[in-house]
Amino acid sequence: MLQIKTVILYCLKQLNKERTIYSIYHLLNGKKSSQTIQDAHLFSLKEFFGIYESLTRETFEKITEELFRENFIESFGEQKYQLTAFGRKHLEHISKADYLNGWDYHSFTATFWERLSLLIQVTSNLVYQETKYIPIQKNKEVHNWLKLMLKEIKVPRKELGSVLFTELIECLNEAKDIDPSILVFRLTGYQKIGLTPLQTARKLNLDEHNYHLEFINILHYLLQKITKDSNRFMVLPFLIKDLEKENELTITSRKTWALLKQGFNPEKIAAIRNLKLSTIEDHLVEFALHLENFSIDTYVDRDLQKKIIELSRGLGTRQLKLIKDQLRSATYLQIRLVLAKYGD
Repeated sequence: MLQIKTVILYCLKQLNKERTIYSIYHLLNGKKSSQTIQDAHLFSLKEFFGIYESLTRETFEKITEELFRENFIESFGEQKYQLTAFGRKHLEHISKADYLNGWDYHSFTATFWERLSLLIQVTSNLVYQETKYIPIQKNKEVHNWLKLMLKEIKVPRKELGSVLFTELIECLNEAKDIDPSILVFRLTGYQKIGLTPLQTARKLNLDEHNYHLEFINILHYLLQKITKDSNRFMVLPFLIKDLEKENELTITSRKTWALLKQGFNPEKIAAIRNLKLSTIEDHLVEFALHLENFSIDTYVDRDLQKKIIELSRGLGTRQLKLIKDQLRSATYLQIRLVLAKYGD
């Protein structure tokens, strides 16, 4: 069973004392900042990116305080925590989430759920030939998707319910360590209104935050299963049709990329866009993270790249200052670019 406290502890372990506790909060929220995006890659935490966008800072702080009081973590500086021996021992007995994939799925997980829940409601009412009911989802784009889907699908209306049911059962039966009731209690159908997240959590005797993680986990499992085995199903693939992963580059960095391809250097791009040079440098780090064809050789010669990699591995750190103190010939930008390109 996924637990919010365990996720935070695992993230702290991966961060290895090199970031503040709030870097985890921004990661779970899916903050589109260069720092958070880089952290997700450098510390191998991409599966947790954006999995809890509704988590408030106040709630996060409350959970952190509980971890402190329960002796899972200890403070070693302002907004900085590390695992205690008790916290490390706790993690040894916990397996990582099998299906969470926030990096790939966070941008359309909510849309997938809206489509799935509306499709099940409509199909359920079709089975009982009921036409008078209030749609559980209000999103007009999801309504339009369903109309197109019902026109395109080759399954007869009277068979749609049994086919959809069979495909979902087949999917869920092949999952390990997943409780289907986490999803099923939320579903609305013929003369039945699905429970809210809080109601479902209480019904299953789960903490509301742990329930949320389990719910996202099962949605990500379905996304993974449908994508991988789309040829096996007739109905489920329509749920992911036209759902595309967001462009990994932020909107502002895409503008920088366009100017860079035109031959402008970072200083000139900063002047053209009326931005700080440090902002353009953040964009260069994004390119190193996401674009395979982006070479950092222009900014860091090969020998220096090798030294930075060896030093980072030798010190067992990705902390810029520690590397800079040992390699004064390198700039912070050069260190960031090398870690972004080769540090995951």
